[in-house]
Amino acid sequence: MMSNNNIIVRFAPSPTGPLHIGGARTALFNWLFAKKYKGLFLLRIEDTDKQRSKEEFENQIKDTLNWLEINPDKEAIKQSKNINKHIEVANRLLSEGHAYKCFCSIEDLEKEREASKKKNLPYIYSGKCREEKIDNKGSFVIRFKSKKNGSFVLEDLVQGKIEISNSTIEDFVLLRADNTPTYQLSASVDDYLMNITHVIRGDDHKINAFKQIQIFQALGWKEPQYAHIPLIHSKEGKKLSKRDGAATVEDYQKIGILPESLRNYLLRLGWSYKDKEIFSLQESIDLFDLNGIGKSPSKLDMNRILSINESYIKSLDQDKLFQYFNQYANNFKEKIENIFLTKIKNNFDVFRNKAKTLEDIYNNASFVFKRHDLDLKKVLTPSEIELLSFFYKKIKDLNNDDIEEIKLIIDKTILEKNIKFKEFGQPIRLALTGTKFAPSINEIIKSLGVNEIKFRLALHF
Repeated sequence: MMSNNNIIVRFAPSPTGPLHIGGARTALFNWLFAKKYKGLFLLRIEDTDKQRSKEEFENQIKDTLNWLEINPDKEAIKQSKNINKHIEVANRLLSEGHAYKCFCSIEDLEKEREASKKKNLPYIYSGKCREEKIDNKGSFVIRFKSKKNGSFVLEDLVQGKIEISNSTIEDFVLLRADNTPTYQLSASVDDYLMNITHVIRGDDHKINAFKQIQIFQALGWKEPQYAHIPLIHSKEGKKLSKRDGAATVEDYQKIGILPESLRNYLLRLGWSYKDKEIFSLQESIDLFDLNGIGKSPSKLDMNRILSINESYIKSLDQDKLFQYFNQYANNFKEKIENIFLTKIKNNFDVFRNKAKTLEDIYNNASFVFKRHDLDLKKVLTPSEIELLSFFYKKIKDLNNDDIEEIKLIIDKTILEKNIKFKEFGQPIRLALTGTKFAPSINEIIKSLGVNEIKFRLALHF
């Protein structure tokens, strides 16, 4: 049984682009783990890459986490503010004999890489500056003295026991020649300063764990426990990339996936609890366990996402769903005038019926707020034009918004013209919506209201 005392986890994205779907899942797993054991979930913005880090991406990451309701328990920490501490620790490692100055030039290192390439071997720095007592005044980096003998065992909370030979871990750089810290150093120092107890992240970071633990041990710090989650792959089984078209959370927001749906899908993407599929937020917290995470990569399944989203669209409280719809229209489509928003809200069940996304709802309701400019004479027969003109003359003087009266006039028109309802329905649908694929005539009438129907027909007659 996991102790719930003082558990602290972190999500540490780099603000170099929009939040990746894999990053969102990592944040979710960290958040759930913290909530389950009544610990803390912290956010660390790893912004030490000055060239690529942008404030807009930092804000986007925070906004996206807020949208998913995965909010940190304290104000976000910016890694760049700890740089002086990172440099101080690097120099401490140097003075205590756990690191050394490396004066190798770029040309020297390139020669080593070429030699390894010719032998078809992965490149590992030779460590030739490790034992040489060189202290010239030239440019240098500070490298960590990695263990060279024996093997290292990591008891991973997801992957289990992982053992590698120490000889495969090179003497990695702590401080670059320009005195800026590397990821390995900054992440280790910050995890220590933040009192992180568990590092839950993608399994592409496994090799980093072996390096970072060595830093902790050299400094006499208690290292955190590690849990490395298999990555998310495309349906073809490849590592997910931007080329897949659904690599960032924003890609899902743009098509109208609800935060509850995406959070539920991400929870089930690599984690399971019996055969349960749909989880409330509290159920997610109560049932989440690192033991439920699989060891193999998960494949993205857009059909499954749409199925879960459709389920939430059907079951979600109407006011909340309408609020999501309005936000979606404002953020990704176009602002809808209040008069039309009210009409949509009053008939919302019509538009969410059979919808799998907010975009579907938007498209279903578009006839309400988009007045078409279709030339009816080009798409209707003369007799259909005459029929609509006859109908319009009957309703144009109506001075109330009683849709039941409109329905009575439709019935009388069909009776007087001795036609079937379908013969009236098709041309009136085109005249009011500009498409043959709008809802039923009753739903169109109810959604538009008497005045809007009169206004649209007046444009043609």
